[in-house]
Amino acid sequence: MEVEKLAESLARRAGKLLKDNFAGVRSVEFKGAVDIVTEMDKKAEELIVGGILEKFPDHGILAEEGGEVIGSAPFRWIIDPLDGTTNYSHGYPVFCVSIGVEKNGEIICGVVFDPMQDEFFSASLGGGAFLNGKKISVSSTESLDTALLATGFPYDIRTNKDNNIDCFARFALKSQALRRAGAAALDLANTAAGRFDGFWELRLKPWDVAAGVLIVREAGGSVTGLSGAEFEIGDGNIVASNGLIHLEMTSVIEGF
Repeated sequence: MEVEKLAESLARRAGKLLKDNFAGVRSVEFKGAVDIVTEMDKKAEELIVGGILEKFPDHGILAEEGGEVIGSAPFRWIIDPLDGTTNYSHGYPVFCVSIGVEKNGEIICGVVFDPMQDEFFSASLGGGAFLNGKKISVSSTESLDTALLATGFPYDIRTNKDNNIDCFARFALKSQALRRAGAAALDLANTAAGRFDGFWELRLKPWDVAAGVLIVREAGGSVTGLSGAEFEIGDGNIVASNGLIHLEMTSVIEGF
């Protein structure tokens, strides 16, 4: 499929741009108290958006920095040019490029590229999930007690009491261990690859999850809202898992 090939090409090109400039001095702008953007976010997004519009000028686009472009075609590209901006700005090598493509409102393909590890995660609707071309599947961990989980915290953690700290504390007592890497798209991809058994987070944006949700599902995992209800990429609150510990996870989040 042409969109899949283009998504891979653009993610790889943007990832190379980010990696090549990783050691440089970065200009940082604050969008909020802890929410930032670097010049590399913008340059990577310009590369991706430019490549899409050159090939498919009638496609819609939703990108983190540039907002939304409404297209006449049934396709919409959902782009995070640099997921893990805070890590990147501090020289911490955990970040990725995430691109999901919708057709008529349904995600049909997704790619997540980690340029520092040279790991390329991909999935197409009904076609399975892959890491560097090899098929992947979620873990077989059956109990939360032996599970390795991932999470993150919303950017309004300082001002909103619904900030995930209470859930983090409960999961710390219920699971084997927790990790907070700082890139939701990578957390989802690593859940799909069986490295994490589950992931949850609050108030994520569509570009954080569009690709990763499809990759988890195509790897055999489950993705829902916090209560276990059906998840839509605009919802923001998400639980992703291997499926086997999903009910345990949603029960902990609900406070039971």
